[in-house]
Amino acid sequence: MRLVWQLVAVVAVSFLGHQAVTAVQGNPWLTLVAGVATAALAVLVYGWVVRRTEHRAPVEVALRGAAPAVGWGTLIGVALFGLVIASIAVLGGYTVHGLGTPMGAVGLVGGMAAVAVTEELLFRGVLFRVVEGWTGTWIALTLTGVLFGLLHLVNPNASLWGAIAIAIEAGGMLTAAYVATRRLWVPIGLHLGWNVAGSAIFSTEVSGNNTPQGLLDATTSGPTLLTGGAFGPEGSLFSLVFCVLVAAVFMRLAYRRGHVVPRRRAARSDAAATLST
Repeated sequence: MRLVWQLVAVVAVSFLGHQAVTAVQGNPWLTLVAGVATAALAVLVYGWVVRRTEHRAPVEVALRGAAPAVGWGTLIGVALFGLVIASIAVLGGYTVHGLGTPMGAVGLVGGMAAVAVTEELLFRGVLFRVVEGWTGTWIALTLTGVLFGLLHLVNPNASLWGAIAIAIEAGGMLTAAYVATRRLWVPIGLHLGWNVAGSAIFSTEVSGNNTPQGLLDATTSGPTLLTGGAFGPEGSLFSLVFCVLVAAVFMRLAYRRGHVVPRRRAARSDAAATLST
């Protein structure tokens, strides 16, 4: 039941936060406040429900070292998306026409903060962490990555290729970042930086969503495999290649730190927990 209660708690905050952000989306500053408040509340509720259901301290969201971890993750996310855009631009698929809407970018940061935090708590904090205890790291990474990709099929301009790309890119890279650190802060930062870069800075579609214009007035054009098409640059082959490379670096670090859980050990741990209850 811990899985159910934790999912219900975080989903409830995510739903209420989405309603709040939607209600004030015409005001960039209120949208920023609503998004950041949703992110903070989601972390608090996650910590509370983990304490109640697992009777332990939620070390994966411990505040010590959180700020630098989120900061570094955000910088990596922005730089990685910037590398994707630069690669697309070199081949003529991304064109900047001038300055976009700076105030629109402010609101987008708030909305993306809420999305990044709640999705990481759900997929890495709850689903991956619990499933890993049953199956081991690699099977859990695969299963939750596929589920993450399928979730994005409900987005307005979704496509099967986009869902596959998201499953590999985000499902792999963000989970690998969690496995390497055993904290949620770096994957939260990565997720935030990637989404903020795509929407608030480069003004592209994000996972099939037509987000408002950000800092740049820009357009993408060209083959879907190059630009990602209506799904956005996450559907570009450049995103796929770069994110897989970053995921490989994180997994190598995870192995060096002894953070990868083999299937047999996971099964024994789950059996021991069952017997103890």
